[in-house]
Amino acid sequence: MLILTFPDYLKQSQQLARTLGVPCKVVDVHHFPDGENKVCLPAELPEHVVLCRSLNNPNEKLIELLLSAETARQMGVNKLTLVAPYLCYMRQDSAFTHGEAISQRIICRWLGDMFDTIVTVDPHLHRVEQLSELFPNTQTVTLSATALMGELIRARFNASPLLLGPDSESQQWVKQVADSAALDYTICHKTRHGDHDVDVHLGDCDL
Repeated sequence: MLILTFPDYLKQSQQLARTLGVPCKVVDVHHFPDGENKVCLPAELPEHVVLCRSLNNPNEKLIELLLSAETARQMGVNKLTLVAPYLCYMRQDSAFTHGEAISQRIICRWLGDMFDTIVTVDPHLHRVEQLSELFPNTQTVTLSATALMGELIRARFNASPLLLGPDSESQQWVKQVADSAALDYTICHKTRHGDHDVDVHLGDCDL
């Protein structure tokens, strides 16, 4: 097995490689003046390659991921695993107006065609309960950071803080963090007027 990563995610990938006891190498990415990118993989690859990269700010990263995955297949890699702690385009899970792209399904189908296994952390699922529903032909592994977050809060604070979630969709994670550390929590009410115009109301709670 080989961990194959990108310059922006090298530190985290090296930590994963040390934990697994496997080598870690970096995809060489060159940016052309016209905005196009060229990727170059190591000359020798094993049968199982793990591409590791968090997919925040995803648009350019997805293209580099596609180029790398396709090149790895052409080089004879039999098993491709994607480790993406943040999995992009999970929020757009329904069309609210005619002609609106359901990005979640499109991106998941695309990733599912490229990879045999997808590993992520606390994916943003709302109308879909399990990640496997979006990847019917791909093995999925969903990890959670909520217990670790609870441990961190307990270690950092002597008193028991009140955890706040910004909206109803956050409740699934805030509750898990609170339960793991035996803390109280409350959920705010959010009204979205636009991408950068949001009202958040705390509501009635004992502070």
